Amino acid sequence: MSAQTLRIPRNTFGRPQVYAVAGCYFVASFAALGLPPYLTQILPEFGDRGARWAGVLYVVPTVFGALGAPLWGRLADRFGRKRLLLRAQLGLAVAFLLAGWADSLATFTLALVIQGILGGTFAASNGYLGAALEGPALSRALTLMQGSARAALVVAPIVVGALSGWLSPHRQYALLAVLPLTAALLLAALPEPDPEPDPDQRTWEEHTPTATDPAPAAPPLVPLTTLYALECAFVFSTVISFPYLIALVDDRLPGTSPTLSGVLFALPHLCYLVTALPVHSAVRDRPRAGVALGFACIALGLAGHAVAADLPVLIAVRLLLGAGLTFGLVSLSVLAADCARGRAPGGLFGSLEFFSKAGAVAAGLAAAVGSARFGPAAPVLTGGAAAAVTVLAILLPTPHPRIRWSR
Repeated sequence: MSAQTLRIPRNTFGRPQVYAVAGCYFVASFAALGLPPYLTQILPEFGDRGARWAGVLYVVPTVFGALGAPLWGRLADRFGRKRLLLRAQLGLAVAFLLAGWADSLATFTLALVIQGILGGTFAASNGYLGAALEGPALSRALTLMQGSARAALVVAPIVVGALSGWLSPHRQYALLAVLPLTAALLLAALPEPDPEPDPDQRTWEEHTPTATDPAPAAPPLVPLTTLYALECAFVFSTVISFPYLIALVDDRLPGTSPTLSGVLFALPHLCYLVTALPVHSAVRDRPRAGVALGFACIALGLAGHAVAADLPVLIAVRLLLGAGLTFGLVSLSVLAADCARGRAPGGLFGSLEFFSKAGAVAAGLAAAVGSARFGPAAPVLTGGAAAAVTVLAILLPTPHPRIRWSR
């Protein structure tokens, strides 16, 4: 049987396959998430002694990843989700090898551009899962994928720092290229999922009922435009606090050790890892309440960052932010899984990734401008304000009869 005809139906796509995809994403994202915090150590090797380009290069893969994600998603729907997922892993490997052996700032920048264009493993993984799963099973898998991303975000910088005594972060790019290559080999053993599409290829929005049609399926809980807006707002309000958190901690708690600062940075992500699956069980039937609660916790948590004056308060507001991160991400996964019904998953998750990365880029720019003009508390206040406005938008009743929120 050829690789093109080897398919696995939804009813036999289970936890082993989901864990394999999530594990491969965790492995492949090590360099992508673990090495950017060390750009200030890498750039002096290229003559940028003050690492002036660190902020720009930090968002280069994100910008180009956002531009390429919708295209790769549509290609996945046309040529196969597994094939495009393998492409993303191999694209990361090529980019990391080029970055690790770069001998000039221009070549290193080109490698980061290639990483953004050819990468996109998160959207490709979600598109693969979306073709094999639906409903609560898909939203649980998306929740696990977010857990994989949080785990990599916590563990990867620590591992890179530990290896720095033997190998510079610059050269670690080449070493860590073996990880997406390994992930590609593991994913090659998985079959192409069978999405079991509707023969008419029609969504609920496009279908005109006839007398002979069966009862129509319920419309999505939210339209795609609302999902995209929520995703962009969520990423903006959370990511904006990341770049200058260490500076804020130093401002509030002078003399804080780097280890403690790292633990404070990791607390919200650790909170997600511990509580995501129980939260999924709690919000899968009420995602509107989960999203609103998530944004509310983020707004309160970020506002608390601006006034925290001692370590216990700072820990408390970091945990509150973690609660918001968990409720928001899990509820958005439920809404995304619901929107995936009757739609091509590659295009949907590729577009969703575009808006996610757009929110991250906007957050980075807003954080840089706000911090330079008003100090390290400005980013958290801006993010808190954005989250508060989103809560109000969620709670306002919608006039459109086809936009149905879960109650």
